[in-house]
Amino acid sequence: MNIIIQSSINTLNKSKSLLKSISNDDLSDHTVPPYYSCIGSHIRHILDFYDCIFDGIASEKVNLINRNRDERIHNDCDYALVNVNRIIRKLENIEDLSIDKIYYVSDNLGLGEVKVKHTLGSILAQANSHAIHHYAIINYILDRLGIIIEDETFGFNPTTPKPETNLS
Repeated sequence: MNIIIQSSINTLNKSKSLLKSISNDDLSDHTVPPYYSCIGSHIRHILDFYDCIFDGIASEKVNLINRNRDERIHNDCDYALVNVNRIIRKLENIEDLSIDKIYYVSDNLGLGEVKVKHTLGSILAQANSHAIHHYAIINYILDRLGIIIEDETFGFNPTTPKPETNLS
């Protein structure tokens, strides 16, 4: 299996671990300032990004603007988990040869819609980094809610320097 696909699966498996360790109330809690978003909204956003990719594979046009925004993912850990598993299965079924195929990706970067050529591999790599970025935000929310998860790497990009823990 291609390393980009495997990396995405490894990253999404962190969502599975998280969803199995929190309650629906934790998932939907939107009391943390300054943005008042909930863990579920970030999980949903991550899955939306992957759904946009899969929705565009047949047409070779990925539209990151038109997302599903299934709000049930905000409130239901089991439902969110089903959807994480659904995305992982789709990733597992991507053929390695298609990873270099060119796709036209549409997004709004703040000044209107732009279309950019990407390989499937590059857009999947972007989706993986995007997920890790949202995990960092989720980690912030978890901290403010007083929820501790066992994965010390959750929300940290693999290239992020590790803080020195022994400052004696």
